[in-house]
Amino acid sequence: MIYNNVRHECNLYNFFFAPRGNRRMMELGRVIAQMYLNPFDKIIGIIGAKDSGKSMLIQGMFPGIQVVEGDDEFDFINMPLMNADEVGFYTPRTFHVDVRAASQFFSLEKIAEAVRKVVEQNKRVIVEYFDMLYPVLKRNADLMIGIGEEVIVTRPSLFGPLPQNISNIVYKSLKYRKMAHSAEDLYEYVVRNMERPDYVRSDIRHGFVIDYMQKPVNFDLESIERKIQALIEKDLPITYYDEEHIKIGDEIIHCTGPKMHVESTGQIENFSLVKEFFHDAKFGFYMVAGTVGHKEKEESGRLNTIDIQEEE
Repeated sequence: MIYNNVRHECNLYNFFFAPRGNRRMMELGRVIAQMYLNPFDKIIGIIGAKDSGKSMLIQGMFPGIQVVEGDDEFDFINMPLMNADEVGFYTPRTFHVDVRAASQFFSLEKIAEAVRKVVEQNKRVIVEYFDMLYPVLKRNADLMIGIGEEVIVTRPSLFGPLPQNISNIVYKSLKYRKMAHSAEDLYEYVVRNMERPDYVRSDIRHGFVIDYMQKPVNFDLESIERKIQALIEKDLPITYYDEEHIKIGDEIIHCTGPKMHVESTGQIENFSLVKEFFHDAKFGFYMVAGTVGHKEKEESGRLNTIDIQEEE
């Protein structure tokens, strides 16, 4: 029996929330590798905009992988993928290429040729911006992952989905993830000096959730929302400060994903804080939820509704 020809076709799309913290994104990468990565997968296609968390996901899926990115010509000219024939036996078994960055120094045709060669050598290639390379490579990925507001995992067949199908979804949805993360940090900024129980962060579609171990007794959610709205109206710049902090205006605040933000508070559209604490009877949390991108009557059973049809 030929076991390496077994194909997994029971799932068309698998959706995960795209975490807004770097550590959480790496942890999700580990989970995806355990659940979906096949030892015989040769091309792993990664699709997503700049700063969407692709590198963190890859590091979680493939700990220790040598990632070549940036704009250093020396690094790209000498990266293992483009020199696999010269090094021979001592080349890696898994390669990485950031097509968007590498295309500054190589044609797409040359990158595609290098990918074909290492695949023919029975080695694996992780291709960031796979949607850019696919029209030239003319071969779909064995496992394809798109990162926008959600992380989409799919194992394409001859009939799709094609990389463009995934990119149409994730590039459009990323803005909601950036708005939600920025709004979450504004919430944290507003309540930073208020007494509150221990908490963890979680996710909803087009928004954020803070899970408190006990119910906060001194939180006026309407007042908190007004303060956040005032910061949004000021249109304060949101900028990267370091790997654990951002600046909102002149204020430096802690952040778990400092590159995942809109450029200013004024770009957060239709922010709303749900005016009640949701109680999770299963885990005992008291949850505060904030939403972006739409104004509607929020109900706990409707916050995670999803339409997987591509928007025109």
